[in-house]
Amino acid sequence: MSHAFPSDFLWGTATASYQIEGAAAVDGRGVSIWDTFSKTEGKVKNGDTGDMACDHYNRFPEDIALMQELGVKAYRFSIAWPRLFPKGDGVREERGFDFYNRLINALIAAGIEPMVTLYHWDLPQTLEDKGGWANRETAFAFADYAAACAQAFGDRIKNWITINEPWCVSWLGYSIGVHAPGKKDYRAAVAAAHHTALAHALATRSIKAAQPTAKVGITVNMTNYVNENPEDASLAEVVDLLDGNLNRWWIGAIQEGKYPATLITAYGDLVEGTILPGDMDLLKCDNEFLGVNYYSDSFVRTARPEDKPFRESAYLPLDVRANTSIPERFTGKLTDIGWPVTPHGLKNLVLRIHDDWPEITAINITENGCAINDEPDANGLVNDQRRIDYLRAHLSELSDAIAQGAPVKAYFAWSLLDNYEWAEGYSQRFGIIHVDYQTQKRTIKASGHEFKKIVANNFVTD
Repeated sequence: MSHAFPSDFLWGTATASYQIEGAAAVDGRGVSIWDTFSKTEGKVKNGDTGDMACDHYNRFPEDIALMQELGVKAYRFSIAWPRLFPKGDGVREERGFDFYNRLINALIAAGIEPMVTLYHWDLPQTLEDKGGWANRETAFAFADYAAACAQAFGDRIKNWITINEPWCVSWLGYSIGVHAPGKKDYRAAVAAAHHTALAHALATRSIKAAQPTAKVGITVNMTNYVNENPEDASLAEVVDLLDGNLNRWWIGAIQEGKYPATLITAYGDLVEGTILPGDMDLLKCDNEFLGVNYYSDSFVRTARPEDKPFRESAYLPLDVRANTSIPERFTGKLTDIGWPVTPHGLKNLVLRIHDDWPEITAINITENGCAINDEPDANGLVNDQRRIDYLRAHLSELSDAIAQGAPVKAYFAWSLLDNYEWAEGYSQRFGIIHVDYQTQKRTIKASGHEFKKIVANNFVTD
């Protein structure tokens, strides 16, 4: 069975600066919170850091040539804020601007559309020293940074993503502490959730002030919370809080100038002094698309006795929270990082977005992929069949969703390269291109060759 995609559908791959660039102390780049976090004992598996990563800073021409070989039409990458403004202030580092100019120009010359993410988690450490995303001033600093990028690159960049996965920025970074900056402070997490929404709205305006024709959006990580025990009356409230905390907070702010009322009530005094008069009017802004990162559904089985279950929500998109567990039906069907494979969830999610926010006229799947840790065989080939199966299944469901009216315009496979997987270090491989971290040799995996066929034929075959 074949699933054809619209003729103008955009196929691409995605990466993030700290995960691939390396060159951490090169050409004036400042220290980021991930430099600090990764060098803090016990925070990252095996003590891995992004100092070298995939050495993309030096090898980007080779990586662009690989993209050409795959036939991808677009490349989503992120700009490292401390490479342009080492201390997060107004002092520029021109060598950083020069690097991204070279990268953008090389992509365009190769016939690949560049799509920029302005923030993929590498906050300048100097801003974190002042409170980071829990400090309201960071939102305004981000808007200034966004304006500078739009002025420098906006003649060639048409599509801008402000912040990648603000839930992870806020809750993994400031409440659960498993991501940089590694804090465990509920009040700081709520503040960060508000300030990232505010930063997006301010940056949207600053980008469009510099480049009126720019298309701007935000990328949110989303999941479907599946109620595994509908007979438990208290579970519906838990599911609503989790859904509000992850799925509705930022979209509601952008589209309606509102946060979920039940969540604000649950947060209670945590929001005092954070949401200021006039903020909700600022939050609502005009965006051209919504970026969605989807990996798997989550399953909620029991209600925790505490009155604020969201406060121990953990590493999404997986149910490793205290009140969730992966159902037994997924035994033996997990990816190598332990996440269930739920391709139907992608269809359900984009249809839900279309139903709940019909004013969103363009959805871009900005990340979708899986951790499969296959290594090259004796012939140097990486036969990652499970990743091929994952891609085919998700794209089949996505095609069905489009046929049912979901306005999905683009799909970016995560990831172009095996890379630094945050707190997992180099232990998990998400790439369609294998990277030998010792030699930096790149090898297109079987999934990469499959993705080339998908792009060339504009469809996926079951």
